[in-house]
Parts: sequence; structure tokens; C-alpha cells
Amino acid sequence: MVTPSLLGPVAEPVPDVERIAVLRANALGDFIFILPALEALRAAYPSAEIVLLGAPWHPKLWRDRAGPVDRVLVVPPAPGIRGPDPGEPESSMEDFLATARKERFDLALQLHGGGANSNPIVSGLGARVTAGLRAEDAPPLDRWIRYVYYQHEVIRYLEVVALVGAPATTIIPALTVTDADRAEAREVLGEPERPRVALHPGATDTRRRWPPDRFGEVARALTGDGYEVLVTGTPAEREVVEAVVAAAGVPVRPQVGTLSLGGLAACYERCALLVSNDTGPLHLAGAVGTPTVGVYWIGNLINGAIPVRARHRPIASWTTRCPVCGVDCTRGLYPHRPGDGDCPHRDSFVADVPVIEVVEAARELLQG
Repeated sequence: MVTPSLLGPVAEPVPDVERIAVLRANALGDFIFILPALEALRAAYPSAEIVLLGAPWHPKLWRDRAGPVDRVLVVPPAPGIRGPDPGEPESSMEDFLATARKERFDLALQLHGGGANSNPIVSGLGARVTAGLRAEDAPPLDRWIRYVYYQHEVIRYLEVVALVGAPATTIIPALTVTDADRAEAREVLGEPERPRVALHPGATDTRRRWPPDRFGEVARALTGDGYEVLVTGTPAEREVVEAVVAAAGVPVRPQVGTLSLGGLAACYERCALLVSNDTGPLHLAGAVGTPTVGVYWIGNLINGAIPVRARHRPIASWTTRCPVCGVDCTRGLYPHRPGDGDCPHRDSFVADVPVIEVVEAARELLQG
């Protein structure tokens, strides 16, 4: 039996559920996208334990943090699941699954992707009921919906949890900021003497990066408006952060690897705005309530842009072909998907976004 809901039909809840496994072992932005689905599970199964099968960074972020995740089990590196962290000891997926089966999960949910690699892992947990996504090359679970590339990520995973009787309670991801997070941010950054804005010019995929000189122009404009400008980045993004600082030509504060993820969340919480490429920190800022201006490739805007406009402005590039070789990349900026598998280039797909559009959107949000 199914019942109607805001986003479509919802199956009857599974009876007698004490423990739920959720597989999502990838990057920060990917995790932010499933927060509404986790909240839906918590509302539908308030007494069940929700166990995230995640990456090594998940336990660090979730320690002592209120929210729908009760516990994290770190999934071993495996093709299509996650790569190994530097220095991470080798571990066996077979051993992990053997241990996980002792948890006696009642539900196991695949919120990881198309399922070619992840559905066998979810099936291997031995849960009473499995559910998730299924692309054409993926084995089925007990309950599944078709994986279609162009769908907003938040809605995609809300549809999955609806298969086990968990209707949506929100479509806006939200992450709690702790007192420890705020203390860390204060220790690193001090108290602001004027309103702060942050820029995040990095992204793991260089095709999603707006050029550093454009970020420098934004920094110069907002500094001229009276704001203190932070430029955040991971240690791997140090070079691009330094390029933005050099291009700005005015005093800005680079923050490269100075904060944990929790500290970064608190940093953004205290900012009046974040201007960023489409990457994890953009979605982190949105989840802690900070207004954002995001620079998106159009395909990623469809799949991941924060869906409300009162506090968020996506600025899109409509480039659909590789700027170097002209290969059609409308199936997504990922080499394993049809459409750009033959393209070796990683030049920016968003370089044509005008600075004036970003600055105008930033000022609009900052002026309230």
C-alpha cells in the first residue's frame, strides 16, 4: 500500500525496525545532499538507530553533533565506493560485510549512486529489507527506483527513503553547528571587527573552477564595500587560494587548512555570505544558514543548486561542450559517463560567468 505525500507516493513503513544502515561514503557536498533523507528516516523511525556507512571523515564531523546520524561505520576503500585516504591501512570489504552482518540491520539503504558497485555491498549487509537506486548496469535491491542522471540530488534520495515509508519533512539540508565548532573558529579567526564574507575558489574537479582572477575581482569589490574577506581552501587548494589573494590586490585573509570541517561550518555561520564554486563548502554554508552565491556549470545546477532563492543565488554557465576539443559533455562532467569519456581536458567550464553577475548577486544578498 502507498500513501500520497508532498513528493509523491510513500510506501508503508517496514515494521519492527530497530537498526537502519545508510550507505553514503563519498565527499562533503554529497553528504549534505542526503541530510533531508536522513531527517525523513528519523521522523518515520524515531526509535531506530541510524548507522551511516561512510568515509573516515564522517565520524570526525559527526562526533557530538545533534542530528539524524547515531553512529558511523567506516566502509573500506573499494571501486565506485571511495578511494583510500593517505596512509590508510588496507582493509577487506569481505571482512567489513561479515562484521556488519552481525549488526542485524532491519533496513539497508543505498544512497550512494547508480548502484553498480554499491548495490552488492548493500545486499551483502543481510538486512531484512534493502532499498536504493538502480542504473541499467546495477543489480536490483528489494525496493528500487531508476537512477536518472538529471535529477536534483536531494529529491533523488528523498524518493529512495519514501520506498521504506519515510515521507519528506524538508527539502533543505541543515547541519547543526556545535559550541566546539564555534570555539575553534573564534580561536583561529578571532572576533570580526567588520562583517565577514568568504570566498571558496577551489573544487576537486578543475572544470568546476571559476578563474582565480575573477574571485580576486569579487574580493576587491566586497573589500571596497567594507567587508572583511576570507579565502578558504584545503591544503590541496593552496595554489588557487594564493592566486586569488594575489589577484585581489587588497588585504584579504587566506585560510588554507586552518579549520576542521566543524570549524569551517562555524566560520561560514558567522559570515554574511559565501561566494564559491560548486563544491562541498558551498553546500556546507547553505546547510548552516549562510547566504550563498554559487558558480555552477548548468548540468550541476540542475542536480545540486540550493533550491530556494531568498538567500541563495546560483550563477550558471551554459557551456555544454569542452572548451578545448568540443566534445559534448551534457551527460555530466564525469569521465565515466557517456558524452565526455573521450575528452581528456580539465579546462574550466564556468570561465565565461561574468564577474558583474556574481558581484551584483552578492551585493543583493548582502543588502538584504
